[in-house]
Amino acid sequence: MTPPPITPPVGAWTTATIAEIEREDRLVRLRLDVEDRIDHLPGQHYVVRLRAPDDYTAQRSYSVASDPADPLLELMVEALPDGEVSGHLRDEARVGDALEVRGPIGGWFTWTGEQPAIAVGGGTGVVPLVAMMRYAARLSVADRLRVVAVGKTLVDLPYAEELIAGGAFVATTRENLGSRVAAPPYPEEIGDLADGVERAYVCGSVGFASYAQRLLGEIGVRADTVRVEQFGSTGT
Repeated sequence: MTPPPITPPVGAWTTATIAEIEREDRLVRLRLDVEDRIDHLPGQHYVVRLRAPDDYTAQRSYSVASDPADPLLELMVEALPDGEVSGHLRDEARVGDALEVRGPIGGWFTWTGEQPAIAVGGGTGVVPLVAMMRYAARLSVADRLRVVAVGKTLVDLPYAEELIAGGAFVATTRENLGSRVAAPPYPEEIGDLADGVERAYVCGSVGFASYAQRLLGEIGVRADTVRVEQFGSTGT
């Protein structure tokens, strides 16, 4: 099944109600019921804005993890030290709370399933890749998407079990994973995943994005096919 071409939608500020919230260590998984929601594309993100009683606001962008057909919007938030938004979501947010959100945003990093692609994510950078995997599975085009996910440990890697079950190549850098010694992916481990790809995606920290682009180059992926989404100390 070949998905039809889709024009990336653009969303305005609206209200989202927290339908589900799950906290695990530093990660917060939010499931939101978005008012007047526009269907997103895998790879897009939303801005979450908090407003204090004195009208002071703080906002951050978070990649979407859910498939476009999911009735709820799913975000995975990494709670960062002194993070105004992520700290509130980790410590204070409850089911039924209303949030200001804007989205979906972005067209550069989206994947519609038409082109064979390889996607490399580090840490919370795997979140948009999970949306791509879920989308591909629903449309029976999983063979067109090859995912490489890298985390310090499995506990630190969002959606680790789902990534492994979905066929992603998962590498941990600070713990052995089965017979694989802790280390970033080696070119010879993932070289076959680049066969026939027409598009590549990289998402992660600035340092990880630089590493992943070099890795893709070493396995023969053309630089002009690589789309990068990176974040700094404030997260994504």
